[in-house]
Amino acid sequence: MIRTDENIGKTPERNTLVIKLDRDRPDPEKLSFCANVIKRGGLVCFPTETVYGLGASAFDPEAVKNIFRAKGRPSDNPLIVHIDSSDKLPLVCSGGPEQLEKLDLLSKAYWPGPLTVITDRDPAVPDIVSCGLPTVGIRMPDNLIARELIRLSGVPIAAPSANLSGKPSPSTAEHVIADLFGRVDVIIDGGPCDVGVESTVLDITGDVPQILRPGAVTLEDVVRVLGKGELPDWKKSPKEGESPRSPGLKYTHYSPDAEVRIYDGKDVDVIRMAVAREAERLTAEGVKTGVFTTLEGAEYYDGDKLTVIAAGTRDDLITVTHGLYAALREFDKRGAEVVLAEAFPQEGVGNALMNRLFRAAGGCVINADQQN
Repeated sequence: MIRTDENIGKTPERNTLVIKLDRDRPDPEKLSFCANVIKRGGLVCFPTETVYGLGASAFDPEAVKNIFRAKGRPSDNPLIVHIDSSDKLPLVCSGGPEQLEKLDLLSKAYWPGPLTVITDRDPAVPDIVSCGLPTVGIRMPDNLIARELIRLSGVPIAAPSANLSGKPSPSTAEHVIADLFGRVDVIIDGGPCDVGVESTVLDITGDVPQILRPGAVTLEDVVRVLGKGELPDWKKSPKEGESPRSPGLKYTHYSPDAEVRIYDGKDVDVIRMAVAREAERLTAEGVKTGVFTTLEGAEYYDGDKLTVIAAGTRDDLITVTHGLYAALREFDKRGAEVVLAEAFPQEGVGNALMNRLFRAAGGCVINADQQN
């Protein structure tokens, strides 16, 4: 039997338990223990198919407040509410017939899966979850551990990514432990995440559905189901004093300690030549330099002088998103001071990948075509 902890639900220091679960056959007793932590107002970090989440009862304002404290998260950055079944939608959503029709179509197509849908918020969801906005983001994760945790808790779970605010999101339990051990009650180790970047956030409260944060569910996917949709310029941030409608919009996010610079251009070979030239210059000046590339690009760079990390292949960009956050964290482990990243086509899932790189770089994009 897992021991209980009298400090559950209290802050700031916590006796964190790390509980390993099989992602396909999680131990019911251990999951019940974790669910009881949620019921008692505690914080549980859990795996999803996108990234690990830091969860608390969505109906417990004090527990939700502790999410913000544990992460050091700005108080105007809304959270996503996770459910285990579409039957739970009436608990959190108060949208009218048009919203509910869209939600039904989307849920049948992409739930469980990496899609968060923004709808009108039911009054039962505390203001703190949505930072006072009249809307709420809802998602059903495609991970058995996550859904069983929600089901056994008996409440929807509010959860952002399980990392310190602004740092790269966690795609493994080791990443969560590095950031949040001692700040939460339980960390569930359910193995690596499949997608590796956060869910698509789709706002259906207006006439035309808008993707506020790109992810694995693309604009093409949305249009296929709803007949229309748009992806506004994700490089723009909300105006001063304006609350973001979705996580990941307002602040520099996903950033390692190293400075990240993105090199973009019309041709990948030109990009790589510019990156290699800048890497050579920086290392000659004694700057510890990293390069983020793909398996095809690794041979372009001098691995003896640089920290070169290759993630996935350009032929399948979801493989690159899968390795992105782990790569950013690895650059920090190896002491990189500057990371030079190749850009990727902004189409399909490439929008999600470039969105995360753009935030990690604080918007620093260099035109490789002008460097040669």
